[in-house]
Amino acid sequence: MRRDIAQGEPGIRAATDEEANDPLFIQGTQRTMQILSAFHHASRPMSLDDIAAASGVGRSSAQRILHTLRVLGYIERSEDGRGYIPGLRILDHTLDYLRLNTLISRASPVLLDLRRNTLERVDLSIFDDLRLVYASRLQSKRETFFATLVGHSVPTFCTAGGRAILSHLPPAEAGDIIDRSDRTPFTDKTITAPDEVRAKVKEAQTAGYALTVEEVLVGEVGIGVAILGLEGRPVGAIHVAGSLSEWTPESFCARFAPLAVEAANAINRLR
Repeated sequence: MRRDIAQGEPGIRAATDEEANDPLFIQGTQRTMQILSAFHHASRPMSLDDIAAASGVGRSSAQRILHTLRVLGYIERSEDGRGYIPGLRILDHTLDYLRLNTLISRASPVLLDLRRNTLERVDLSIFDDLRLVYASRLQSKRETFFATLVGHSVPTFCTAGGRAILSHLPPAEAGDIIDRSDRTPFTDKTITAPDEVRAKVKEAQTAGYALTVEEVLVGEVGIGVAILGLEGRPVGAIHVAGSLSEWTPESFCARFAPLAVEAANAINRLR
């Protein structure tokens, strides 16, 4: 069984019993977010029954929430009228996140310089436990559609940026993330055995960057370097990705690892 890279990693958060019983916690808001999150793995417009099943919200409640979200512009009917898709208003909040996130704003000029110097794809990801969420994507000359999308997410355990981040975490915390991850492979070369992933994280700790070869996409080589927050804790990563039709892993590392490390250090100095 293989995973489909075109499907992002779900970012659904379930409230604990303690959180759900807090008098400030609004169950209706939680159900609304469950409805919006139902689209995470959709490959086509969803029917009411699809949304109710994917969200875990009862059909009657789902219908009322869908109606409210349609009125407010957060849900739309699909072009053929046979299902629902997220509405245009969702992008308003994407813009708010991108323009108000200080990491993205200080990283942007550094990423642009890195892209000019490498002529390869350069990405910025945000660390979110088991996954990384792409917040900035500067394209090379060859990209698939999903590789251009801000908001797309990938697992932490098998990506260069993810392993670079794990290398800056306490070993117990990094190991917990690896153990909790869905380690279904993307390709024949995805490293999934926990001990082997830990060994790759250790290599990244020693080198100052992580290297992956065809672990997420066939034919792709990637370098990842962690970006650190105020207390030295990783908050995101820089990724540089290239094609094995143009580079060997060794030549790619020799050419681009120093540039990626320099870029990450520049961003860290700006915090």
